[in-house]
Amino acid sequence: QVQLVESGGGLVQAGDSLRLSCTRSGGTLSSYAMGWFRQAPGKEREVVAAISRSGRRTYSADSVQGRFNISRGSALNTVYLQMSTLKPEDTAIYYCAAKESVVGVYRQSSEYRYWGQGTQVTVSS
Repeated sequence: QVQLVESGGGLVQAGDSLRLSCTRSGGTLSSYAMGWFRQAPGKEREVVAAISRSGRRTYSADSVQGRFNISRGSALNTVYLQMSTLKPEDTAIYYCAAKESVVGVYRQSSEYRYWGQGTQVTVSS
């Protein structure tokens, strides 16, 4: 069983930065491709960023290109989403997800098997 826990969300002002963490307790994430998704009220869940199992390949959605960065922690059980220059439209619940994988970066939520409970990010103008 893969249990994922997100942390690091909060209420910030436009232009601020936040770093979200996704941690697996009792195991590593080294065998999993990872993704960060978000869902705003009344909207569908959308991919924000994704990273391959090795960490060598990443993907960022157009809406966050140049502002958000996904990375793997050295402890192998954590994946980060560094968010900078936050905008009010970034307000959403952010979820991390894991997919057993050998290679590849995955953008579709349906491809991921394991999900965290989400962390709220609210950006005020």
